[in-house]
Amino acid sequence: MQTDRKVRRLVVKVGTSTLTRDTGSLNLQNMERLARVLSDLEGMGYQVVLVSSGAIGIGTKKLRLEERPTQLRMKQATAAVGQCMMMHIYDKLFSEYNRTVAQILLTGEDVDAPIRSQHLHNTFEALLELGVIPVVNENDSVSSAEIETGHCKVLGDNDTLSAIVARLCEADLLVLFSDIDGLYDADPRSNPEANLIHHVTAITPELRAMAGGAGTWRGTGGMATKLNAAQLCLDAGIDMVIANGSNMESLYDIVEGANVGTRFSVLSQKE
Repeated sequence: MQTDRKVRRLVVKVGTSTLTRDTGSLNLQNMERLARVLSDLEGMGYQVVLVSSGAIGIGTKKLRLEERPTQLRMKQATAAVGQCMMMHIYDKLFSEYNRTVAQILLTGEDVDAPIRSQHLHNTFEALLELGVIPVVNENDSVSSAEIETGHCKVLGDNDTLSAIVARLCEADLLVLFSDIDGLYDADPRSNPEANLIHHVTAITPELRAMAGGAGTWRGTGGMATKLNAAQLCLDAGIDMVIANGSNMESLYDIVEGANVGTRFSVLSQKE
């Protein structure tokens, strides 16, 4: 099945579980594939925004800490170190493909206040016009909502953040790369009979009941946050796809509307 919709502006979100290995070290193979595919798509005429998690996880490894910090001030310090390292690597990888990246760190107040939100929209527009790939993350060194409680009126997780960025950018499509293939009718990690749901047109109570808790220890998001992001996208008329981050090349098919992962769209589909 394929959609009729033509994608021009794309937001891609990658989670900590995609960017790091089980040991906590960076998954440089995945990061290189991501940079290559996004650079290629930009060269094909797509405008690309990357929302990237991982600052605390990367900082934890960089500082040689035995485990993720529990104190808020230490989490924020670790995020500052990790964000610096992450952007350094992105800049180096994208430069290999002659692409320029920019860093944008957001807080809830930035996207909630109308004037700030308009400035953000203008900044994204200018960067994309210049052919720059913005790399976005929540400013964990300032904003404590996600890393302290996991809840926030506006942000609170990078799935929600990516949906808000997609709306700010007036994107056509948001792709959430996760460590599973998409939305299932049961937990595939505990139920081998679980079936992948390929197309969703509305976020129903039944769908929310299928959503479990948080994912791996390396990240904070779960399927529930992805459904929240999907609702934000559907309300704005933006398609959203959940797909497995282990196959970055699937982006080529996803932007063409192919049946990859789970696609949330209010538009009808055709064979």
